[in-house]
Amino acid sequence: MMKKYIISILIICVGVVPVLGQTLVEKANAEYDRDKYQNALNLYLQAAQDEGTSSGLYYNIGNTYYRMGDLGRAVLNYERALLLNPSNEDARENLEFVNSKIQTKIVEEKSFVIQVIENFIGLQTSNAWATYSVICFILFIVGILLYVFSSTILLRKIGFFGGGILFMLFIVSLSCAFSMKSKVETRNKAIVVSPSVTLSTVPRIPKDKTEEAFILTAGNKVTIVDSIVNKLGESQEIWYDVKADDKHRAWLKGEHIEKI
Repeated sequence: MMKKYIISILIICVGVVPVLGQTLVEKANAEYDRDKYQNALNLYLQAAQDEGTSSGLYYNIGNTYYRMGDLGRAVLNYERALLLNPSNEDARENLEFVNSKIQTKIVEEKSFVIQVIENFIGLQTSNAWATYSVICFILFIVGILLYVFSSTILLRKIGFFGGGILFMLFIVSLSCAFSMKSKVETRNKAIVVSPSVTLSTVPRIPKDKTEEAFILTAGNKVTIVDSIVNKLGESQEIWYDVKADDKHRAWLKGEHIEKI
């Protein structure tokens, strides 16, 4: 009889241990696969709070919001995924797909050259660019040493011209590292998460049509230029001066956007 009890306990433990061993993300993935999107979202958000964020986690959160029909927060989390890991092609493809579904999307116009430069900088994270810059600098030193101490003309030429190229690559990669680091730390980009919001020409709710600027729908990206806090008795509300592009700039209430 005692042997049967022991076997039963062992069977129960074997069945329970895998469940207890599941991480929050694994549990969320299981809920997502069962189309329990709200449950999955709650677990993903709890994982972000308890275990820290990552590009992959933001990607999963973006997918979940999309399945729930919240395009604004789907865009927000795909953008966050790419901010942490610009090489996350799944997040990039899904972002482009969701953006194509936003009918009133305002896209900031940029020159071809600026767009190419930004795309190039966004190929890697700031840490990756910093690593490249260190490697280029070390190889540049090697090239200088070859030029100074080598007695072979060919090696001296390789050291001189190769060192010059490596020094330029060092400057480029270092500049990209600082640019990406600044982009992550500044956090002046935000996504509209409300279904629709009317922006105002003044930092308050428009009193009439003359104070209405334009309308933005969920998923639009804006650049935060300035902010102001309005005190309403014991409470307060924050208003942001934002621009969607060079032609669209106005004020909106902070609750309508979330920073990337």
